[in-house]
Amino acid sequence: MGAPDTGGVENTRHNMSQSFLRGGSANMDTSRNDYGEVCVYCHTPHAASTTTNAPLWNRTMKNTVYQTYGDLIATGQTPSQPGVNSLVCLSCHDGTVAIDSIINMPGPGRHEPAQETSQNNGFLDQWTNPSGTNPIKHATLTDCLACHNKDNIFAPDFAVAVIGTDLSNDHPVGVTLPDTNLYGFREPNGQRGGIKFFDTDGNGRPDAGEIRYYNTGGGFKVECGSCHDPHGVSPTGPGGVHNPTFLRVSNATSAVCITCHVK
Repeated sequence: MGAPDTGGVENTRHNMSQSFLRGGSANMDTSRNDYGEVCVYCHTPHAASTTTNAPLWNRTMKNTVYQTYGDLIATGQTPSQPGVNSLVCLSCHDGTVAIDSIINMPGPGRHEPAQETSQNNGFLDQWTNPSGTNPIKHATLTDCLACHNKDNIFAPDFAVAVIGTDLSNDHPVGVTLPDTNLYGFREPNGQRGGIKFFDTDGNGRPDAGEIRYYNTGGGFKVECGSCHDPHGVSPTGPGGVHNPTFLRVSNATSAVCITCHVK
């Protein structure tokens, strides 16, 4: 059974506690800690990462070097390493860090600062799952493919979600918005702080359903978060069905692509 992808993040695949399965989540307890909370797999209200400039970040973020986009970019740019608004996604989707590898586990005395940049299974093993079944292995997304593959009709195929560390065949990230007067790109019509965005509703703020560029140093750049919102976005408003693959807007008629590209 897959996630219903309606309402909030608790009903998506990014809810690693899998509470939407109503008890069936124990099937995964040999592969990850069930912290019994939705947000804690990425965020913590206290003792958040001091090395990652993301909101109250709680996941391990290794100092991974990625192979960037391999083809010549029309604007002549060389892609840089991914910025933080891609790295937070890659901390799971590159398949090198366990899905339950966090810095601050729920409850007192369960904070390990070294978890900010490295995974310590001894620390993770201190957790006891509510079901009484604890992990045999703290699985990375790559490990999940052992069951979640096209040949297993009983589990959703996760192959497309495992991006790896080779980004050479993916849409470039870490690429600066070019001069829209010279190249075939549209200029965002909104800006607030370090975000330029396509303000489709004219309210002057970057809403979840609006594509954007991030400036965390070195100019406004395309990152994973430019097109994807990890919490899910419904085109019909709160409670509705989310856009597929956590897209900010539906890609029907290539709407995601032509938001930025003049084609």
